[in-house]
Amino acid sequence: MKRQLAALALGATLFTTPAQAAVLTLDGTPLNAGATSVYENTTFVPLRNLVQVLLPGCTVQWEDGQAAVWAEGMSLSARPGDNALICNGDRVETSQPIRLEEGRTLVPIRPLAGLLGLEVNWDPTTGEVALSTPEDTHDQLYWLSRIISAESQGECWEGKIAVGNVVLNRVASPDFPDTIYGVIFDERWGGQFEPVRNGTVYNDPTPESIRAAKACLEGANVVGNSLYFLAPELTDNHWTMENRTYITTIGAHWFYE
Repeated sequence: MKRQLAALALGATLFTTPAQAAVLTLDGTPLNAGATSVYENTTFVPLRNLVQVLLPGCTVQWEDGQAAVWAEGMSLSARPGDNALICNGDRVETSQPIRLEEGRTLVPIRPLAGLLGLEVNWDPTTGEVALSTPEDTHDQLYWLSRIISAESQGECWEGKIAVGNVVLNRVASPDFPDTIYGVIFDERWGGQFEPVRNGTVYNDPTPESIRAAKACLEGANVVGNSLYFLAPELTDNHWTMENRTYITTIGAHWFYE
């Protein structure tokens, strides 16, 4: 009997009618991420809809009684009734249990947004739930994702992370400018990066490059303290190969300290 009552209680929790709907935006632009709902002052969003908008190319499916998401650098699962999301093996607590409604897995927006590197603000007068890129990382992400995309669009995930690592290593080095923008647009020796010279750094970055830039800013590193990289087959300038210490090769790029 206790088990039956517990099951009924869980069903009531998962299927209660929401009090109101919420409008969802990202940096001021409305998101087409499905109908959001508010239960007990907590905004819930359909997991599949939101991650497919914010993580283009990700895989989402239902398995073993839970929703599972795979994207480069991230695995995420949400089991209805649980008070946590599981991200890359770590448990991230939620303020309310994950819900199941008409075949949709609904999760509280704040912990999910945090895992995606976004801030959340709610306007009670308009019902708008505003997602935004943190102000202190917006400019960093903007330029880092563009140089990664321009330099390594055809490279694997590790190759994209490696290019981002070199940029951030230069920011930390006393021998280079101390901002991402400064490193990318450093004009010494005729410029440091070919995409700056040919203008492709201004192109919109690929979704994977944006995710790689976020991963780099969060600490992902595959090339240690490397400060230089080049594709030997695409350049006649081999100064780096002759004067710096070789670290590793990833795809077409060779990396050096």
